[in-house]
Order: sequence, then C-alpha cells, then structure tokens
Amino acid sequence: MIIIGSDHGGLALKKTLHSYLRRRDCGVTDAGTDNDASVDYPDFGQKVAEAVVSGTAELGILICGTGIGMSIAANKIPGIRAALVTDVFMARMAKEHNNANILVLGGRVLDEQKACDLVGAWLDATFEGGRHQARLDKITALEQKYSSP
Repeated sequence: MIIIGSDHGGLALKKTLHSYLRRRDCGVTDAGTDNDASVDYPDFGQKVAEAVVSGTAELGILICGTGIGMSIAANKIPGIRAALVTDVFMARMAKEHNNANILVLGGRVLDEQKACDLVGAWLDATFEGGRHQARLDKITALEQKYSSP
C-alpha cells in the first residue's frame, strides 16, 4: 500500500499521481489535502511519514510546491528516508542506494509526465543492500543519538 499526501501546492499533481498509481494496480491511500485552500505541509508530511513508519503503508509519496518543505518535515520522523528527486536517475538511486521509503516531489516544478516517470522509476527500482545498508545503519545510529528519549 502506498500513501500519498500533499499540501495545496501539490494537490493537482497528487491527483495525477493517484490515478497513475491506480493504473499501475498499486494500492493507494490519499492522506489529503483534498482542496486548494492553504494548508501547512508539515501536517501532511507527518501523516504520511507516521503511516509508513507504523507499517500502515509500505511506501509514501509527498508533494508540496517545491518538495523541499515536505522532505524536511518527513525526515524528522525516525525511520523515514524521504528523498526529494527531480530526475529519473535520482529517483532510481533513492531506492537502490538509500532505500527511500518516501518519494518527495515538487508540484510547481514538475510536469505530470515527468512526475509519473519519477514515481515509476522509484517503484521499479530495488534496494541493493550491501555497502548501502551499512550506510543506512549509520543514519539510524544518528537518529537514535539525536532523538529525545
């Protein structure tokens, strides 16, 4: 199951990606927002990140105007590896090397076709493990060191 969320700046692209995921036969849940009224992106970043960390969803996709705010917010949740990507190579590497469990996109900087290509590349990629797992273990250690008890 994939959970997808956006703020008002990513709403239009979220709708496109929701349809794209359904065409790919992916189970998808919409975490909001559902209209173009101004909302705060951290609320949706948190909602999607918590669903991924809890196992309610396997993967997440977040969209705001640039993707920057959503990636910052989501990465505050321990266990999240949210990757803001702008090209297919980055999307693939986000999964292959970083095992990104949330893909972050900019709704005001990507067109619909490019965004679908990025999501497809990320979904089709496989985490390589090995030396990359050792690096992720170091990230987990950083999360543990700096998390409040």
